[in-house]
Amino acid sequence: MDAVLRTVESEDQEQLNKKRRPTREEAEKAARVLLEWAGDDPDREGLIETPKRMVKAFDDLFAGYREDPKEHLERTFEEVGGYNDIVLLRDIDFYSFCEHHVLPFKGKAHIAYYPSDRVIGLSKLARVVEIYARRLQTQENLTAEIVGAIEQHLAPRGIAVMLEAEHQCMAMRGIQKSGVSTITNQFTGIFKEDPAEQVRFMTLLRAGS
Repeated sequence: MDAVLRTVESEDQEQLNKKRRPTREEAEKAARVLLEWAGDDPDREGLIETPKRMVKAFDDLFAGYREDPKEHLERTFEEVGGYNDIVLLRDIDFYSFCEHHVLPFKGKAHIAYYPSDRVIGLSKLARVVEIYARRLQTQENLTAEIVGAIEQHLAPRGIAVMLEAEHQCMAMRGIQKSGVSTITNQFTGIFKEDPAEQVRFMTLLRAGS
């Protein structure tokens, strides 16, 4: 079922990529409309260049749409001296945007896996987090996408991913409660089958806090 879902998601992304991307000029016009809708004057001195800056910022903040995690996960290493225990990356900073309100959420990602016959460069795992985070997201979907990419390209014996984040759509609007953390996690393989491995994962995270 997971394979089917990944195939459908991949096809949806391909169709999205085939759609014509608005020009920079069109994007700047849209930004200008938003400034006017907010109640300000885009022709005043402080806002004249703002539409251009907004589009440039969006180009950077949502760069993940133009990157493919596959390019970073294809190169693996088999010479690990027989090592087959847990590999853990802790406290990977990330910034993303809520797809419901286009407001930021930020936090830390923790990734662990048990190698099968190969390992991946540590920076590549952080890059996967970065690519998916720089798209409109929900935290739940971001967690699942990170797991899916690692599973598809590395096929380890087990994966554990935990994300901890604070959402500005909750702090700046609506209930307006700051300092609230949202935690999501997903386990596969050994981590899913053996609760003791989940405990080990959590223990290693706490040991570094």
